Amino acid sequence: MERAMEQLNRLTRSLRRARTVELPEDNETAVYTLMPMVMADQHRSVSELLSNSKFDVNYAFGRVKRSLLHIAANCGSVECLVLLLRKGANPNYQDISGCTPLHLAARNGQKKCMSKLLEYNADVNICNNEGLTAIHWLSVNGRTELLHDLVQHVTDVDVEDAMGQTALHVACQNGHKTTVQCLLDSGADINRPNVSGATPLYFACSHGQRDTAQILLMRGAKYLPDKNGVTPLDLCVQGGYGETCEILIQHHPRLFQTIIQMTQNEDLRENMLRQVLEHLSQQNENQYLKILTSLAEVATTNGHKLLSLSSNYEAQMKSLLRIVRIFCHVFRLGPSTPNNGNDMGYNGNKTPRSQVFKPLELLWHSLDEWLALISAELVKNKRDATNITSILLKQKGPDQQDVSSTQLFDVVSSETNRTVSADTGDSKIYEVGSTQETYADCQDVISVTANRLSAVIQAFYMCCSSQMPQGMTSPRFIEFVCKHDNVLKCFVNRNPKIIFDHFHFLLECPELMSRFMHIIKAQPFKDRCEWFYENLHSGQPDSDMVHRPVNENDILLVHRDSIFRSSCEVVSKASCAKLKQGIAVRFHGEEGMGQGVVREWFDILSNEIVNPDYALFTQSADGTTFQPNSNSSVNPDHLNYFRFAGQILGLALNHRQLVNIYFTRSFYKHILGIPVNYQDVASIDPEYAKNLQWILDNDINDLGLELTFSVETDVFGAMEEVPLKPGGASIIVTQENKAEYVQLVTELRMTRAIQPQINAFLQGFHMFIPPSLIQLFDEYELELLLSGMPEIDVSDWIKNTEYTSGYDKDDKVIQWFWEVVEELTQEERVLLLQFVTGSSRVPHGGFAHIMGGSGLQNFTIAAVPYTPNLLPTSSTCINMLKLPEYPQKEILKDRLLVALHCGSYGYTMA
Repeated sequence: MERAMEQLNRLTRSLRRARTVELPEDNETAVYTLMPMVMADQHRSVSELLSNSKFDVNYAFGRVKRSLLHIAANCGSVECLVLLLRKGANPNYQDISGCTPLHLAARNGQKKCMSKLLEYNADVNICNNEGLTAIHWLSVNGRTELLHDLVQHVTDVDVEDAMGQTALHVACQNGHKTTVQCLLDSGADINRPNVSGATPLYFACSHGQRDTAQILLMRGAKYLPDKNGVTPLDLCVQGGYGETCEILIQHHPRLFQTIIQMTQNEDLRENMLRQVLEHLSQQNENQYLKILTSLAEVATTNGHKLLSLSSNYEAQMKSLLRIVRIFCHVFRLGPSTPNNGNDMGYNGNKTPRSQVFKPLELLWHSLDEWLALISAELVKNKRDATNITSILLKQKGPDQQDVSSTQLFDVVSSETNRTVSADTGDSKIYEVGSTQETYADCQDVISVTANRLSAVIQAFYMCCSSQMPQGMTSPRFIEFVCKHDNVLKCFVNRNPKIIFDHFHFLLECPELMSRFMHIIKAQPFKDRCEWFYENLHSGQPDSDMVHRPVNENDILLVHRDSIFRSSCEVVSKASCAKLKQGIAVRFHGEEGMGQGVVREWFDILSNEIVNPDYALFTQSADGTTFQPNSNSSVNPDHLNYFRFAGQILGLALNHRQLVNIYFTRSFYKHILGIPVNYQDVASIDPEYAKNLQWILDNDINDLGLELTFSVETDVFGAMEEVPLKPGGASIIVTQENKAEYVQLVTELRMTRAIQPQINAFLQGFHMFIPPSLIQLFDEYELELLLSGMPEIDVSDWIKNTEYTSGYDKDDKVIQWFWEVVEELTQEERVLLLQFVTGSSRVPHGGFAHIMGGSGLQNFTIAAVPYTPNLLPTSSTCINMLKLPEYPQKEILKDRLLVALHCGSYGYTMA
């Protein structure tokens, strides 16, 4: 029996030796053998390896110089951690960043490891290199259950890190409510500032931690700014933290007025202010009304300051419009109550909510007085209505206070013994006498008040509109404009820029626009274009013309061999809002994308729209322009296609892309809503137009023409009698009514015959271009906007071309190139332009205004080393022609023409 036991023991020892791996003798190698076992908490294997080894358990390794105890604490390997501690591992050893194992256990929430380290006398008060202790780490992560165990070992709960931040600061910043309560219960200083003067409440507000701020305020936290004067409320408003602002106001009611006054601070983002006030107004009806009334009072004060000529116009104007925008935004939303429906006070005097406008009535009354006084002076000065030199401005003297708007008027009579300085700085009163020099260089009222009054008018319009349903103009505002029509026109005539700066209401009210249209259309085309695009793209989140889609669904994937039908299908399914922001096009089976591909897509589609196969448009008499086909119904989908054609032209105009189509003047008039006249008939039937002209020029009473108010017209090859008006067949055309006859015939030929087609086209066009905006232009300007210049000016092309990669304008190859361009036909020049830029048209303003992938981009020619038979290539996104350094002009011309005729579509564009 004893012999058997001995054999068994020998066998066991032999097996143990066979499966045991001994540690290398050097610590560097040994530690990397042990580390994976410690990370996996394989304590038995670690114990066996350490049992007969001389390994130093405090050996520090790696770039951060950590021990195996750090590794165990970091990974939560509690059994290995206890083993190492028993072997003599130092629980307070600091790595290169100053972190002890306790720091790492606290950072990762390793509760058991923390408990064991504390048993072995780990020091909870040790700071790392950044001044962080274990309680900082627990507070950052909100590990309150661990903090309760640890805080009793802490000597100073307010120990600061390198930035002067305590555990309470970081807990407040991260919104850990129970952690904050634990620290406060442990004696943390609730008002302790860090190095920049930021208190725990400041940190809570900086990140919008509503509940944390509530706890601090309930426990008596003081409302203190930092060393730069930034307050907790400033931080809440800057971040748009409405809920936290609400808590602050509950504990410090005086802060309500502070928020209202903040609306005048142009350094604060307006959308954040809106967000805060929107939240506050949603709490209850009383709060909503209080906010609006307060905003109205501030707006009124700012409006009167703006009307005072001693104020800074730019600053006061921006402040007034900013406050009014916020006021109107909050007014439209309101709290979710039964009152927030039809009870919005559209008539301005029936509901309690309309009372919030009362403070503003003082401002509107002052505005009305100003305009009435100016109107009276205009009547007195009929001979020179735009230079009212008899109206002088009476400003404050050096020792006087600001005066109201009505006091600024002083019509100086011949008996007055003083004149007034209208200087931009402090104004002074000069006595007229032998020892005083008379100051006579006075500005008239309109010159110095037009901009100020126009800004207040804009504010008035915004307030009126906020009380109306969407899309309706306030009757009160229409009445106001009609009442002061002469003065407003005088303002605009004197300074047309007022229209673009302040009279945006004209775009939203056709009745008012008609009063000013002749003045607007007299403004430079460039100014109107800027106003057009400013209003067209206002409110869009991405104003860039180049839009990178966020996913594949935003890409318009079209087939080149059926581009019209496939484009019609994808555009009809796409989001209109996304198409307004930007377009991404890819041809099926091709990898190319970018602005060059978009331009090519528009160019091809513009040719397809007038493709006779679709029967949508017919050529005019001169063969260069197109008119809707009255017989387009031979195509069953013709109205859908007309709608699509309208969408493409609207999209092109929206994104400043040119289309390769020229329409008749009458069709441009249809787009603009301008009535056609008999002269427009010449584009489709010159002979008929001559006949109409003859009727107008001659007395037809005694000619025996026997014309009636009905005409024969071709309907699908058959002639039909069509009345021009009810009972027209029995109404004879006479000398007295011939003008009406000519107009009705014109409308029949040019409008009635194609009305369904026009309506379908406009339905698509107006999806992207509002009628109110496009009316800023006439038919000639619309053609320029849509199709660019009809001719290519080579001298302008040369003038606005850049050279790169070794070329300059004096190189022989460049001189040959421009000589070749001069020799090309107009069609070939168009092909060259399309080959390089993706578009066959030059924008209005010439080559200096060509767009590239990221904005304006000049036509560019880059040098490429020459090899035999090498063709020019292009990068359409950057409008670059890559031109080889050809040895002879003839070779250059030959290769260029091959590239143009083979590469207009589908050619590889680098």
